[in-house]
Amino acid sequence: MRKNSIKNSRINGEVQKELSNIIRNEVKNPNISPLTSVVAVDVTPDLKECKAYISVYGDEAAQAATIAGLKSAEGFIRSRLAKTVNLRNTPQIHFILDQSIEYGVRMSKIIDEVNKENHE
Repeated sequence: MRKNSIKNSRINGEVQKELSNIIRNEVKNPNISPLTSVVAVDVTPDLKECKAYISVYGDEAAQAATIAGLKSAEGFIRSRLAKTVNLRNTPQIHFILDQSIEYGVRMSKIIDEVNKENHE
Protein backbone atom coordinates (compact mmCIF):
# COMPACT_ATOMS: atom_id res chain seq x y z
CA MET A 1 0.00 0.00 0.00
CA ARG A 2 1.36 3.41 -0.93
CA LYS A 3 1.67 6.21 1.58
CA ASN A 4 -0.70 8.56 -0.27
CA SER A 5 -3.20 5.98 -1.49
CA ILE A 6 -6.95 6.29 -0.99
CA LYS A 7 -6.92 3.27 1.30
CA ASN A 8 -4.21 4.80 3.50
CA SER A 9 -6.11 8.10 3.77
CA ARG A 10 -9.26 6.21 4.77
CA ILE A 11 -7.33 4.30 7.42
CA ASN A 12 -5.79 7.56 8.69
CA GLY A 13 -9.25 9.14 8.98
CA GLU A 14 -10.75 6.15 10.77
CA VAL A 15 -7.83 5.87 13.22
CA GLN A 16 -8.00 9.63 13.89
CA LYS A 17 -11.73 9.46 14.62
CA GLU A 18 -11.37 6.47 16.95
CA LEU A 19 -8.30 7.88 18.75
CA SER A 20 -10.17 11.11 19.38
CA ASN A 21 -13.16 9.19 20.72
CA ILE A 22 -10.98 7.00 22.98
CA ILE A 23 -9.03 9.96 24.40
CA ARG A 24 -12.18 12.01 24.99
CA ASN A 25 -14.44 9.32 26.46
CA GLU A 26 -12.43 6.38 27.79
CA VAL A 27 -9.05 7.57 29.11
CA LYS A 28 -9.46 8.63 32.75
CA ASN A 29 -5.98 10.09 33.35
CA PRO A 30 -6.24 13.39 35.31
CA ASN A 31 -3.07 14.71 33.62
CA ILE A 32 -4.75 14.75 30.20
CA SER A 33 -6.36 18.11 29.50
CA PRO A 34 -10.07 18.01 28.58
CA LEU A 35 -9.25 20.41 25.74
CA THR A 36 -7.20 17.85 23.82
CA SER A 37 -7.83 17.08 20.16
CA VAL A 38 -6.29 14.76 17.60
CA VAL A 39 -5.33 17.06 14.71
CA ALA A 40 -3.94 14.47 12.30
CA VAL A 41 -2.87 10.86 12.14
CA ASP A 42 -0.25 9.32 9.87
CA VAL A 43 -0.28 5.51 9.73
CA THR A 44 2.62 3.86 7.93
CA PRO A 45 1.70 1.74 4.88
CA ASP A 46 2.65 -1.49 6.70
CA LEU A 47 0.28 -0.54 9.59
CA LYS A 48 3.07 -1.00 12.16
CA GLU A 49 3.41 2.59 13.42
CA CYS A 50 1.20 5.63 13.76
CA LYS A 51 2.08 9.26 14.44
CA ALA A 52 -0.78 11.04 16.20
CA TYR A 53 -0.51 14.84 16.17
CA ILE A 54 -2.14 16.18 19.33
CA SER A 55 -3.25 19.76 20.00
CA VAL A 56 -3.74 20.89 23.60
CA TYR A 57 -5.29 24.20 24.56
CA GLY A 58 -3.40 25.60 27.52
CA ASP A 59 0.04 26.56 28.74
CA GLU A 60 3.22 24.58 28.16
CA ALA A 61 2.89 22.73 31.47
CA ALA A 62 -0.58 21.46 30.53
CA GLN A 63 0.70 20.44 27.10
CA ALA A 64 3.66 18.53 28.56
CA ALA A 65 1.45 16.85 31.17
CA THR A 66 -1.07 15.82 28.52
CA ILE A 67 1.56 14.31 26.23
CA ALA A 68 3.10 12.47 29.22
CA GLY A 69 -0.35 11.21 30.24
CA LEU A 70 -1.08 9.98 26.72
CA LYS A 71 2.27 8.19 26.55
CA SER A 72 1.57 6.48 29.88
CA ALA A 73 -1.89 5.39 28.65
CA GLU A 74 -0.56 4.24 25.26
CA GLY A 75 -1.08 0.55 26.00
CA PHE A 76 -4.72 1.07 26.99
CA ILE A 77 -5.35 3.33 23.99
CA ARG A 78 -3.77 0.81 21.64
CA SER A 79 -5.86 -2.07 23.03
CA ARG A 80 -9.08 -0.03 22.69
CA LEU A 81 -8.06 0.93 19.15
CA ALA A 82 -7.56 -2.75 18.32
CA LYS A 83 -11.11 -3.49 19.46
CA THR A 84 -12.74 -0.64 17.52
CA VAL A 85 -10.75 -0.56 14.26
CA ASN A 86 -10.43 -3.78 12.29
CA LEU A 87 -6.86 -3.70 10.93
CA ARG A 88 -4.40 -6.47 10.16
CA ASN A 89 -1.96 -4.94 12.68
CA THR A 90 -2.70 -2.47 15.44
CA PRO A 91 -0.11 0.29 15.01
CA GLN A 92 2.31 1.42 17.70
CA ILE A 93 1.19 4.98 18.53
CA HIS A 94 3.61 7.89 18.85
CA PHE A 95 2.04 11.05 20.29
CA ILE A 96 3.46 14.30 18.91
CA LEU A 97 2.50 17.76 20.17
CA ASP A 98 1.14 19.88 17.32
CA GLN A 99 1.44 23.62 17.89
CA SER A 100 0.29 24.76 14.44
CA ILE A 101 -3.05 26.04 15.77
CA GLU A 102 -1.32 28.19 18.40
CA TYR A 103 1.09 29.45 15.77
CA GLY A 104 -1.82 30.41 13.51
CA VAL A 105 -3.58 32.26 16.33
CA ARG A 106 -0.38 34.12 17.20
CA MET A 107 0.18 35.13 13.55
CA SER A 108 -3.44 36.29 13.27
CA LYS A 109 -3.00 38.52 16.33
CA ILE A 110 0.19 40.01 14.89
CA ILE A 111 -1.54 40.73 11.57
CA ASP A 112 -4.48 42.35 13.40
CA GLU A 113 -2.09 44.56 15.38
CA VAL A 114 -0.28 45.67 12.21
CA ASN A 115 -3.59 46.45 10.49
CA LYS A 116 -4.74 48.41 13.55
CA GLU A 117 -1.50 50.46 13.54
CA ASN A 118 -1.84 51.19 9.82
CA HIS A 119 -5.39 52.53 10.23
CA GLU A 120 -4.31 54.95 12.96
